[in-house]
Amino acid sequence: MFQGMRFLPEQASTVASKVDALFFFLVGVTVFFSTLIFACVIVFALRYRRRSEAERPAAIHGSTLLEIIWSVIPLAIALTIFAWGATLYIHLTRPPQSSIEIFVVARQWMWKFQHPGGQRELNELHIPVGRPVKVTMTSEDVIHSFFVPAFRVKMDVLPGKYTTAWFEAVKPGQYHLFCAEYCGTSHSQMGGWVHVMEPAEYERWLAGDKPGESMAAAGERLYQRLGCQACHLKEGSGRAPSLVGIYGKPVQLATGQKVIADDGYVRESILNPQAKLVTGYPPIMPTFKGLVNEEQLTQLLAYIKSLRLEEKAQAQ
Repeated sequence: MFQGMRFLPEQASTVASKVDALFFFLVGVTVFFSTLIFACVIVFALRYRRRSEAERPAAIHGSTLLEIIWSVIPLAIALTIFAWGATLYIHLTRPPQSSIEIFVVARQWMWKFQHPGGQRELNELHIPVGRPVKVTMTSEDVIHSFFVPAFRVKMDVLPGKYTTAWFEAVKPGQYHLFCAEYCGTSHSQMGGWVHVMEPAEYERWLAGDKPGESMAAAGERLYQRLGCQACHLKEGSGRAPSLVGIYGKPVQLATGQKVIADDGYVRESILNPQAKLVTGYPPIMPTFKGLVNEEQLTQLLAYIKSLRLEEKAQAQ
């Protein structure tokens, strides 16, 4: 019933109604207690004002029951807000396994998208309705923020780091995409559109865009051109660890620590390979900083992720 109000964007994702419910609960609690406090201030100021200089009010000894009430009720409300917000946050940070992963590179003042099949878009993103979409994002220059109001999705996009967000559109249409972090003189022009399509229409769009090669294939070609295969032998007998099946698994470091080989670890290992040395291997890998750009890094990441599928095929 609130969608007709001008201040509320359309609800176009599975999480939009959940975010709005928490928002209106917070607004309701704020309005209720603000009204109650101001009413009490006015009533007490009028009713219990000193009417003459000789008037001396009776001493108040307090009420244990009253103190318990005004302690327990705010505590219960605070715990409700915490539990509700934490549950929603966890849901928003855990994309489903079946998500379509799309890589996003932000720069002043545009959004560059690349689909797994290799399709590229600029300031426009085509996705299917009813299918979760995970966006893995980074920036080439300054801090940006990926914001689609109709989806209730907002995530900062940082230089030198990957951030992720996910959403699932529930109705076809076109929805505004904004940068919600001031990023320079043309910040207000850094926008775009998310086109939500029916599954069949989306498949036709994918087929008609002529991608050429997938991101994983482009990453493999770059991997070979950079000579990575000379050390990272698939069977693990090379001068560097095998990358087959490494993504998403714990890695033992020379320091004795264990880290998960996620997007950030892979990126850091390419640009600053001496930061986290794998136990049992010498520090011989050179840095590729300045040799690969952000789009090429995402292609290498897609290829390393594809090696996880290769591991499963070998196991079968």
